[in-house]
Amino acid sequence: MPCHLPPRPQRFRVRSYRADSMMKAMTERHDEFWNQRLADDWSESGVGYRALGRPFNNWMYRVRRHVFTHEAAALAPDLQTSVLDVGSGTGLYLDWWHAVGAGQVTGSDLTPAAVEKLRVHHAPVPIEQLDITAGHGPFPPGSFDIVSCMDVLFHITDDDLYRCALANIATLLRPGGRFVFTENFLNRPADRSEHQVNRTREWITQTLAEQGLRLTRRTPMLVLMNAQVDAPRWWRKGWGGLLRAVTLHPASGWVAGAGLYPLERVLTRTKTESPTTELAVAERL
Repeated sequence: MPCHLPPRPQRFRVRSYRADSMMKAMTERHDEFWNQRLADDWSESGVGYRALGRPFNNWMYRVRRHVFTHEAAALAPDLQTSVLDVGSGTGLYLDWWHAVGAGQVTGSDLTPAAVEKLRVHHAPVPIEQLDITAGHGPFPPGSFDIVSCMDVLFHITDDDLYRCALANIATLLRPGGRFVFTENFLNRPADRSEHQVNRTREWITQTLAEQGLRLTRRTPMLVLMNAQVDAPRWWRKGWGGLLRAVTLHPASGWVAGAGLYPLERVLTRTKTESPTTELAVAERL
């Protein structure tokens, strides 16, 4: 089912046929990018901060698991809770939803490579191929108590497609259902690259509200073990360069991850905002 956005203010130009073609081509390039990336590396580094290597990413995802399961446990209180995970990747969050007690968990992914492997490694969990920017797939409206979308939204580089993704997620949720997701929530101006857009906290909150989703919680998912996208430029460049340097070799990456892990656990529990990825919850009104 296609997404129908409300009319935009007159100051926005009507999208031309050429612009529509360019957007379609851009989306297809993203499909190819992620399909190839997951086909080559179906691991934490394949879906994580690839430049830092698998050993460091393994430690990073240990932190993510602690944060996620702590927050998700309060949202999935019994085996009747129905969850759709959008962009399941390697299936980590499917496992983590089961770990906190959600009984009815469904996975999905944009890429054929991920869907094929998820169906093998996570049977009997239902897995569907789904482009959340294009529709809500085979699921009727209001099918789920919870929809999760982890480390996906900031890879939707077109703002209108981002709005469509939120509109489709809102459609899938029952009234009062919860949307669990990660975002970067910049307090500085947004920045854009070919495969990622870091958007502002104000823009994200407003765009959620436009689709009937009220942001109710934000908490750090990581603090130091990821790109410092919401920090001053000198810190972004300096810390990012240091992380890449100490993870050039798998052994040093493991040591760096092990050293940062206990500090990261403390920081994610005690800080209310993060210079990098945050876990957020929004309620379907």
